[in-house]
Amino acid sequence: MQGNLREIDIYSILQMIEAGQRTGLLCVDTCNSNHCKQQTYLIFVSNGQVVYATYGDTSLSRLRDYLHLYDGNIKLEQKPINAYITWNIPEYQYLWQLLTENRINHIQANSIIYGLVHEILFDLLSLHQGRFIFDSTSLLFPHLNALKITPILSRVIKQVQDWKQLYPYIQSPDQCPVLVDMAQLHSALPPATMTKLEHWADSKTSIRQLARYLNCDIFTFAKAIHPYVEKGWVKIAFLANLNQVKHQLTRKLEHKSTKLIAYIGNEDYTSQVIESTLKAHGYEVIILTNPLESIGFLFKLQPDFIFCQIAMPELDGYEICSMLRNSTVFMEVPIILVTEQEKLVECIKAKIIGATDYLTVPFGNNDLVMLVEQYLESDMTSKINNTC
Repeated sequence: MQGNLREIDIYSILQMIEAGQRTGLLCVDTCNSNHCKQQTYLIFVSNGQVVYATYGDTSLSRLRDYLHLYDGNIKLEQKPINAYITWNIPEYQYLWQLLTENRINHIQANSIIYGLVHEILFDLLSLHQGRFIFDSTSLLFPHLNALKITPILSRVIKQVQDWKQLYPYIQSPDQCPVLVDMAQLHSALPPATMTKLEHWADSKTSIRQLARYLNCDIFTFAKAIHPYVEKGWVKIAFLANLNQVKHQLTRKLEHKSTKLIAYIGNEDYTSQVIESTLKAHGYEVIILTNPLESIGFLFKLQPDFIFCQIAMPELDGYEICSMLRNSTVFMEVPIILVTEQEKLVECIKAKIIGATDYLTVPFGNNDLVMLVEQYLESDMTSKINNTC
């Protein structure tokens, strides 16, 4: 059995394996949508039940994370240690060794396996492209555990569906939380929870890893921090983008008088003109080309002024503006929608969803600077009057 995930999804494949009480290895080779990185997943089944699931590598990082729950002093070396196991999977081999040495018990070993399988299924059920092959000759022995497919599938698929409610603030289990507003978090969270978060949320630890450390599944942890991400007390970013975010935050703190302006849209001539013109007039400018990821960046950076292109894939300018206006963080920040055609219906819609104004392409450099200065000065005057 083999094929393409566009023709048949993982859910249906696993149901067929369960119904046919199949034994073997389901191998899925796919492209991670967030990083365009090739990833391989392995699911071992026996008589229609899952006995193990892992990535197609020899990393021990997942097992190390789970072992923190039971014994943080366990040291693992990345080498095969149990020759009697039919597959060279260090993760699985070490589980057997720890069990036979009585360093973990059967309940703990089964709990770890459940968590490992749950993670793999969560990733796979979120995918829509890639290839799969089921090989009935690839067997994993001996077995530590066997999980019925239907119950765990039902649980995971509901979490995958519920995960969409966390958008756009949380997009991936591989994003890293950073604690920002410590005072607000201390007032809202129990001391024990706050202590754990302060220990693990170091800007380098992903949601996926934090869920392992705190002994809960990915969605449960993400749902728990979602309200605080939405309020801006916790920031979320992919590890690869954290340096850029930290740089912008540092620059903003060091130069409080320098206004930060964000442009959301395609990386084209318009973005180049906005960036070069406004930087020449002393503004900090950041260009965000991914509409979905841009929301998270905006809450991290909290710019003083936002340009947003109307025509974009996935999320258009109207949707982004509406989302921002629903947050107290951006209720008064000037948001300018950028359009290539000045139409009455667009002007009306822009006002309805809360846009401050719109900018028609092409535009003059002087007009751009005057527009920014007009609304930044107006915003500053309003804040002074409100304070007085």
